[in-house]
Amino acid sequence: MNPLYVGIDVSSRNNVVFFMKPNGSKIKNFTVPNSKDGARKLVKEMLAALSVFSLTDLLIGMEATSVYGDNLVYFLNENASLVPYNRKIYVLNPKQVNKFKEAYNDLPKNDGVDSFVIADCLRFGRINKEAYLDDYHYKALQNLTRARFFTVQNLTREKQRLMNVLFKKYSSLAQEKVFANTFGATALAVYETFDSADTLAYMDLHELTAFLKEKGKNHFSDPEAVANAIQKAARSSYRLPKTVNDSVNQVLSISISSMKALESQIKEFDKAIAAQMQLIPNTLSSIKGIGPVYSAGIIAEIGNINRFPNQAKLAKYAGLAWRQHQSGNFESQNTRLIKTGNRFLKYYLGEAAMSLVRCDTEYSRFYHLKYNEVNKYQHKRALALTARKFVRLVFRLLKDHRLYIAP
Repeated sequence: MNPLYVGIDVSSRNNVVFFMKPNGSKIKNFTVPNSKDGARKLVKEMLAALSVFSLTDLLIGMEATSVYGDNLVYFLNENASLVPYNRKIYVLNPKQVNKFKEAYNDLPKNDGVDSFVIADCLRFGRINKEAYLDDYHYKALQNLTRARFFTVQNLTREKQRLMNVLFKKYSSLAQEKVFANTFGATALAVYETFDSADTLAYMDLHELTAFLKEKGKNHFSDPEAVANAIQKAARSSYRLPKTVNDSVNQVLSISISSMKALESQIKEFDKAIAAQMQLIPNTLSSIKGIGPVYSAGIIAEIGNINRFPNQAKLAKYAGLAWRQHQSGNFESQNTRLIKTGNRFLKYYLGEAAMSLVRCDTEYSRFYHLKYNEVNKYQHKRALALTARKFVRLVFRLLKDHRLYIAP
């Protein structure tokens, strides 16, 4: 190889570029707009440098900076004029670049430094994988599954906020497990409809029972017992001054509306994901408990399984690998998960593993075995180990293009 190393420091408005020769010397350092015209100028400059210095290969690197580099990656990947130069594009983890930068103790502080460090990082060759762009169907699916991930995170935070507000209005109701589903339609109707703990505590029991029957669509086996439990909790709750209570009601109403909107968004994402999955082979859905959403989240992040030579590499990519702590004859048995890895893949593998614990006897037995081995971090440890076990199954099914047959 006789490559041109191109380091690009991406931002929302401009891209700072550094061209480096194979021996580490500088060719040029310049700035282009982060736009289509700027990308065209960048390609023109790269072609000129390749020609002038008789370089045969092209290695391009940039940091993963939110969405600001995505369009540039697509543009460079689609540009036919770069194909003869064995073009490779790398999207580097910012943490990796920062650690590499620490090796230099005399760097000045200017716009060209980060692009230089990225180019030099490419030159040293300690890069895990180039950007995966073989099939845009995976990227399209990834857009949906990642957006769903963030929506679920927002819903989780909104539920926590609602519980905090609910404690102000109905302190004991927030503490007691009165409803089977704390965020079900009936529970939310109770939180929002009655304007104070006093109103709920001293209303007619038959009226409250009828309200529960209506909102619960007669799903309660004993609605009168639930009504009694609600009133008991309401009577033992703190009382708020009226002005404070009115503001709490407003916050609670807005929070419930936000939750319903987020839940509606998740349903729309699920429909879009199911439609997109029709275009991609999916053997993971043959596993009981792994529906189209979880399998889509996993497949979207993995892409072509042939990128990974073995299941251990896939597990490390997902962040399901443990640090080694060894010195001399000592090797610690108490180690932590690595802090790197694809957090989206890790999330979907964890959710799928937890679903398997509920649906599959083998995974349920394994989870509880690991849960009972220790007396702290039990669930977190057991789930990570169960997800790691699941990675082996995922790798095999995708690699062999076969359906899962339960033992």
